[in-house]
Parts: sequence; structure tokens; C-alpha cells
Amino acid sequence: MTKRKPSPFSATKAVKSNARDRVGQPKPARVIDTEPRTGREAKHKPKLHQIIQQEE
Repeated sequence: MTKRKPSPFSATKAVKSNARDRVGQPKPARVIDTEPRTGREAKHKPKLHQIIQQEE
């Protein structure tokens, strides 16, 4: 069998590996639950004539 060719040196991977050894693995990302979108009407303030009609 032929010998495996070594992969080219990557400074980024070396730095990240060194940081993991010293500091430890980063915590996994958490999914933040967002409120469901209410639609276009809820994004805008009601018009003045709409407020007056609701009071009557």
C-alpha cells in the first residue's frame, strides 16, 4: 500500500486546536424561541379614524 499524503498545514486549524486544548470546547449554540409573527396589521399603529370607530 502507498503511504498517505499529509494534508497541507492550516494555521487556522492549528490555532483553533490549541485554543480548544487550553480553554476547552465552546458550549453548543441554543435555539432561541421567537414569538410568532402576527402579520402586517400588528406592525403598524392604528389610524386615528380606526381608534374613533372602536370607541363608539
